[in-house]
Amino acid sequence: MIVIDGSYGEGGGQVLRTSLTLSALLGEPVRIENIRAKRPKPGLAAQHLTGVLAAARICNAGLEGAKLGSQTLAFVPRSPPRAGNYAFDVAEARKGGSAGATSLVFQTLLLPLALAEGASRLVIKGGTHVAWSPPFHYLKHVYLPILRRMGLEAEVEIEQWGWYPIGGGEMRARIKGIGDKGYGLTPTPYPLTPIDLTERGQLKRLWGISATSNLPTHIGRRQKRRAEEFLRQLGFDPQMEIVDAPSPGRGTCVFLVAEYENAVAGFTSLGKRGKPAEKVAEEACRQFVEYHRSGACLEG
Repeated sequence: MIVIDGSYGEGGGQVLRTSLTLSALLGEPVRIENIRAKRPKPGLAAQHLTGVLAAARICNAGLEGAKLGSQTLAFVPRSPPRAGNYAFDVAEARKGGSAGATSLVFQTLLLPLALAEGASRLVIKGGTHVAWSPPFHYLKHVYLPILRRMGLEAEVEIEQWGWYPIGGGEMRARIKGIGDKGYGLTPTPYPLTPIDLTERGQLKRLWGISATSNLPTHIGRRQKRRAEEFLRQLGFDPQMEIVDAPSPGRGTCVFLVAEYENAVAGFTSLGKRGKPAEKVAEEACRQFVEYHRSGACLEG
């Protein structure tokens, strides 16, 4: 069994997610210790536990230590990843519910199911636009388009937005496995092809959304107006849209997408009580401007 130190690097949840993905793909048992050791609340939170249980389900893995707060986990795959229809709800992992990130659960499952035989459908409930995780729109407009260039085919849609602290969002995904008819790839264990992301090229389009749920309409308008003002003063021509997002909770965000000749990048700012709409807009805009001026191909 491979032993992995979860405190490595930033000591967050990514070590766990990557370990689960690789273990499921390779059929190699792993023991992960010091899970999220460098976070204020170490161990498995609701979204991480959901990812563990989801990964175990698709490859029939044996588990030890799969409980909230656990800092040690044993994951033993008993079969290759199996395509199918799956549903997971982060709220079920903790009494009282959770707004844990649906995007992080999705990322854990994506590659194993993309390399399984046949198509898979996922329903994942929880937080779709929450802190410390890529929002749903980043998956749809940045993450998946880049992976698509490598031959990975997946589509995602949002049924309901989930904000902190209530969550209650729902995203759906369809993932084409290597055994899909018409997939166009040789069914080998590793059908993905490399891509070159060293030069991003010229900026072709800058667009974004100002989204709100169950809040006064002027908030979305103010976010949109300030984002447009900020970016136009610097010579950019953003295309902004106001979105009235269906959700059981309240929330707001600005999300920007920068499309270049050879790259795409996304930038998010979430609202919260006491944070002016204008500041929400400015945060996302400043992220984009810093990235654009850096000349980098991928955002950090």
